[in-house]
Amino acid sequence: MLYLWEVGRVPPQTAVERYWEMADEDEPDLSDAGRAFAEHLVHGVVSRVADLDIAIERQAQNWRLARMAVVDRLILRLAAYELLHDPETPASVVIDEALELARTFSEEDAVSFVNGILDAIHKHRHD
Repeated sequence: MLYLWEVGRVPPQTAVERYWEMADEDEPDLSDAGRAFAEHLVHGVVSRVADLDIAIERQAQNWRLARMAVVDRLILRLAAYELLHDPETPASVVIDEALELARTFSEEDAVSFVNGILDAIHKHRHD
């Protein structure tokens, strides 16, 4: 959903609707609660993207957000949103899930890059 929003330049609600329309019929059905949580995360990231980008750039030494791969940037925004604004999910779970996304959808070196930035955001989240 976030990828469609970022790359497709569509409004967040349109990205959400298109994602659910395109969802593979072979995928297991996601519960209503799971869908609601996914949409909550999308809308949360979009509504706070400027603050999230600042937090990410503050910890990404010598890296501007524009230079980051789109997938890495989106993984970082999603996880940073959860770490900073959705404390119900434990930080270790958020970071582990982000690393799994990086392993699955990005380059090999992205895992350590994402881990370093998210660890720093987690440690400095109250600064």
